[in-house]
Amino acid sequence: MTSVAYHRPADLAAVLALLAADEEARPLAGGQTLVPMLNLELLAPTAIVSLIDVAELRGIRRLDDGTVRIGAMETHARIAVSDAFRDGQALIPDAARQIASPAIRNFGTIGGACAHGDPASDWPAALVGADATIEIAGRDGIRKVAAEDFFLQFLTTALEPGELVTAIIVPPLPGRGRYYRFARVDSDYPILSIACVADIAGGICRFARLAAGACGPTPVRVAAAEALLAGRPRDADRVRQAGTMLAEAAEPIDDVRGSADYRRRILPGLVARVLDEVAGP
Repeated sequence: MTSVAYHRPADLAAVLALLAADEEARPLAGGQTLVPMLNLELLAPTAIVSLIDVAELRGIRRLDDGTVRIGAMETHARIAVSDAFRDGQALIPDAARQIASPAIRNFGTIGGACAHGDPASDWPAALVGADATIEIAGRDGIRKVAAEDFFLQFLTTALEPGELVTAIIVPPLPGRGRYYRFARVDSDYPILSIACVADIAGGICRFARLAAGACGPTPVRVAAAEALLAGRPRDADRVRQAGTMLAEAAEPIDDVRGSADYRRRILPGLVARVLDEVAGP
């Protein structure tokens, strides 16, 4: 058995130094992805760098401009109960409280989930739907990448060797936000998910942003579908058309949870359902 070094640095600078010195080292956040991959021998890192003591990676703070900054080491469970989110930002805790099981929500972190980049998981679609930004630290300093540009392909993100997700930044959003996941059981990956932020009043949709998950290598967002809804009365035909545009842009696969055709067929109906929830009382 190959030996693996274990490091437990106290601050972000020390973490980045360790990652820069060894490109085969892997950061350990909540362990909900890394540990199973190690057990299955899908990864063989030379070192594990624990993030548990790094205070800079914790905290959920609402800033003066209404932006919410979520530290990468915040767990899904803590995000789910945070009162920092307002209006359309409610999409984020709504997604967090639906992820997998209580055990995973208590240990899994938003930063780890982002870095893993699994398009079947919940955070990619939720963050694209919320127009979030991913904050990344590396040897050259801090950079920020829009969530829509961060998730590149299946299990592939914009992270470069030696870089680490440090925070997720959620801008102020109007109206209401909802996350809807359609799954066989609550603890399973979704067959399909819809992230929605919309401002609907008096029957008029004044703003809409939609992202679909688990239906392609990256979350699916179609600006033309949002433009079709925004500034117009919310009616069933227009909502169905917007959902169809998302379905046509999707690239789903056949798997044990459902066929590609099934996912395309149900997507417009799920868009209508989540918009009904956002517009509801």
